Amino acid sequence: MRASKAAKNLKSKIQNLKSSEVHISGAEGLYEALDVQNAVKRYIERALTHPKGKADKIVITIEDIKQKPELVSALPVGTINCLSPNGARKIIIKLLQSLGISKKAVDIAFEIIKDGKMRGAAIITREKGRRLEPDRERGVRVSYIGIGKRASKLLSLRLSRHGINTGTVKEALTLASKVVSYRDVIAELCVSDDPYYTTGYVASEKFGYVRIPNIKNRGNNSGGRVFFVEEGINMEDLTQYLERVPVLIGDAALCRGTLSIDEILHSPYK
Repeated sequence: MRASKAAKNLKSKIQNLKSSEVHISGAEGLYEALDVQNAVKRYIERALTHPKGKADKIVITIEDIKQKPELVSALPVGTINCLSPNGARKIIIKLLQSLGISKKAVDIAFEIIKDGKMRGAAIITREKGRRLEPDRERGVRVSYIGIGKRASKLLSLRLSRHGINTGTVKEALTLASKVVSYRDVIAELCVSDDPYYTTGYVASEKFGYVRIPNIKNRGNNSGGRVFFVEEGINMEDLTQYLERVPVLIGDAALCRGTLSIDEILHSPYK
C-alpha cells in the first residue's frame, strides 16, 4: 500500500512534478489468501487516519507470490535509555563503531538521514564509506516481507510485556530482520521521516534490534535508512535479495526491555 496527498504548494507542483504528491504512509506484508481482505482494510484505515494527514490517493497492489518464502528469525529486541537526539547520536556511534564501521561511514550516514530525501535505503561500505546504491534518489527498497501467524502472536505477547506492541515496531522489526539476515550486511540505521515518531533503531546480528527513543526532536520530518555492508559486497545479489526474494519471519524475538548502552555492548547476542 502506498498513500499520498496532493501538495498544497502550487508553485512547487509546476516547477517539479515529482513534488506534487506528499507521501503519507506505506505498508506491505505476505499473507495467506484468506487474510488478504482484512489486511487491505487495515491498510486503508491506516492511510486515512495517519498522523501525517488523511490520504487522498491510496494505491493497493496485490500479487500472487509463487516462490516459497525463505524463513528467518526475528532479531532480539531491546530499548536503550536515551533522552535526547545528542545522546542518541553518541549511542549510534558507539554501536556502529563497535561493529567495525568507520567514523567516515557513520558521518556519511548521518548526513543522508539529515537530508531526508531518499525514498529507499542508502548502501554504505563499512570501512571506506563508499555509497553503492545506483540511484541516490530511489535507493534500495526492501520488499516481499512478512511474519507468520504463530510468530506474530508470540511476538505481540512479548512486546506487550514492555508496552511496545505496535504495528510500527513489528513492521520495522520484520524489515530489519530480513535486511541483516543477508551475509554481507553489517547493520542498519533507521530514523523515521514521520515528524511525530521519534524512536529510531540500529539493527545487527550481534546486538539485535536496538530501539533508540528521542533519536530526533518531535516535529522534525527528516529521516532515512542506511545499510552498512562489507567492502566487497555483490550489489546485484543484495538488491535481488532485498527487493525480490520473499522472506517470512518464522520465529519470534526475545525482548529484553530497557537497557543501558553498556549492557548492550557487553552482553551481545552473538
